[in-house]
Amino acid sequence: MVSPHCDLPGLPAKGRCLVMGVVNVTPDSFSDGGEWFDRGRAVEHGLRLAADGADLVDVGGESTRPGAQRVPEEEELRRTVPVVRELARQGVPVSIDTMRSRVADQAVQAGAVLVNDVSGGLADPSMARMVADTGVAYVLMHWRGHSNDMEKRAVYADVAGEVHDELRMRMESVVGEGVDPGQIVLDPGLGFAKRPEHAHNWRLLAHLDRFDDLGRPLLIAGSRKRFLGRLLADEHGADRPFTESDDATLALTTLSAAAGAWAVRVHDVRPNADAVRVAAAWQDGGASLKAGRGEPVGSLENGAAPTEPRSGL
Repeated sequence: MVSPHCDLPGLPAKGRCLVMGVVNVTPDSFSDGGEWFDRGRAVEHGLRLAADGADLVDVGGESTRPGAQRVPEEEELRRTVPVVRELARQGVPVSIDTMRSRVADQAVQAGAVLVNDVSGGLADPSMARMVADTGVAYVLMHWRGHSNDMEKRAVYADVAGEVHDELRMRMESVVGEGVDPGQIVLDPGLGFAKRPEHAHNWRLLAHLDRFDDLGRPLLIAGSRKRFLGRLLADEHGADRPFTESDDATLALTTLSAAAGAWAVRVHDVRPNADAVRVAAAWQDGGASLKAGRGEPVGSLENGAAPTEPRSGL
């Protein structure tokens, strides 16, 4: 896998796998929908994630769980931009999780340093131009359609090979529209048009080295996803609940970091922040440690300390 030391515009360089914490400003996201729907609570949660060790906080205003319906653009803007602005003001590196170029553009103007587009530019043909014009770092994910019909598109003869080829074509397309390859992070799209019962996600994870020739860092986003719950089903065949899959997510983070992932996207930040530091110390034999100590967990780039959100959000 491409080295996690890869530098991207506007993003923290840690020399290890980064941890991206999740703030869903939605009423219906699959694992924590509604919990952070209030703006003030969303900001408070983002600050807590940073304090717990998140290198980036990913703010999203539209659920992409299987079967989810889209929300109007104005509603997505209302949910996300004030949260992005306040977190950025308080020194937290923020990414915006959106498929819409207008939402991405306003979030970048509000301080977001990365656009996390689960559609890889397919949902909005203006996205590539916006990314090119702003120079912002861009996560391009493998995608075969919106949440309401992606399950029926999950048909593969060779899932790793087909995801690789489709990501390559998408990358070539956005580069052709002016995006610098150095802006791009690739995401194989765990859980998106990947069926747990066919082990599509596990086949991708077992063959991440097949993406090396694309020359770009990888984001691994498997936290609490259904394929983990399916793996850990009980004796009656019932999948483990999303929120009880955090230990499995931690294992996934550790393995991804050891394999060279650029970042992992997770809900429960603190143990995953610990895991990437363990993986980094293991990989370099402690060469980056000072007196056996690594970097402090949860230190913000500008030294800002998490505080209560301002009133009026």
